This record gives sequence, C-alpha cells and structure tokens, in this order.
Amino acid sequence: MRTTAIVVAALTVLGLALAAKEGQRPRASPHESVSATVAGAAISMTYGRPYMRGRRIFGALVPYGRVWGPGADEATVLESSRDLQFGALKVPAGPHTIWLLPTADVWTLIISKEASGFHTRYHPAEDLGRIELRRSALTRPVDQLTFAIRDVRPGGVLAMMWETTEVSVPFTVVP
Repeated sequence: MRTTAIVVAALTVLGLALAAKEGQRPRASPHESVSATVAGAAISMTYGRPYMRGRRIFGALVPYGRVWGPGADEATVLESSRDLQFGALKVPAGPHTIWLLPTADVWTLIISKEASGFHTRYHPAEDLGRIELRRSALTRPVDQLTFAIRDVRPGGVLAMMWETTEVSVPFTVVP
C-alpha cells in the first residue's frame, strides 16, 4: 500500500514538472470524450469534467437565466459524421460547440456553428439553433459532470448529468 502511494505521488510530481516545463498548468478538471454509433453515424462529445467539490451547482455555481458552457476549459464539442435532427433543428455533420441556458423551469440546448472555443466565450451570432431539453431529477447525486450518447432506436438521446439533474434531448440521424 505504501509503495503504491509513493509511486502515485512520484507520477503526480513528474506530471506537474512536465506541465511546468512546457509552460502549462495542470488541469483542475480532467477532459474526456464519449462516443457512440447511432444509426450509422459516428457521434462524439469532448468536454471538461468538473467536480461538485461540495458546491451547489444549478441555480448557484451555474446561475439560472445565463448561457452556460457545460464543462471546463475548452467549449464542449459535439461532432457527428452525419447530419442530426434534434426536433425541428437540423445540425449538419461536423463539429459544433454546445451551450445550455438553464432556468428554474426550462432548460435549452444551444448548438453553435463554431467548431471550437473557450467555455466562457459564447457568441450568440454563431447560434445554429436552440431546442428545449427534457429535465429530470436524479435519485443520487452525480459528483462529476457527465455526458452520454445513448442509442435508442430509431435514433439516439444526448444526455448530461450533474448534481441531481439530468437533461436530455432525443435526436435522429438524417438519412
């Protein structure tokens, strides 16, 4: 057990030293990608995964009524090899940043034409469109921001879970 702790500490110090040498700060929130194949389309999301760290998230850290870039550091990117249809909103293949507008009652997904960006630099002129999300309460808190792409025939569902909230939206792949 003690040897494992020493190895972990040494690797952590090595990682911090390498980041400092390259002029980078280590990330407070790890980055991750989630992917799935839905109706023949390769779909992925790349995002930062902040932790709750004992904080109240929705309505506090993430205020209601303001556009929020879910994640940390770089903007969250949704990428698909084929066009997707979210309700009345058609999203062309390729990368798009996503944003959320949470309120106490209604949550809205905003898909941007921008392929990349920083999670606090939202440009409304680049909106491709908006779609209302389904919101549900989770029975157990999710400590780390988590996205999922679910294959639910004949299409899929894009979902985000954090704290005690899940928001989701169904989509289909455009033939």
